Amino acid sequence: MNQIEALEERIAHLTRAVDDLSDIVARQSRDLDRLLRLTQLLAEREAEREGDGAGSIPLADQKPPHW
Repeated sequence: MNQIEALEERIAHLTRAVDDLSDIVARQSRDLDRLLRLTQLLAEREAEREGDGAGSIPLADQKPPHW
């Protein structure tokens, strides 16, 4: 195998690696967006729940029932 063929082979492997990593990054970006939306919804829901108990101690500050 001459030097040009060896370089072409290396470029092909590197191209494949870059494509694979690009797919992984794109999937992680979608997952991160989904998780951020879910976290925001959960935070909003928790804020509403704590807001419904006007004058009561927020759930995060309440002692568990076994204390």
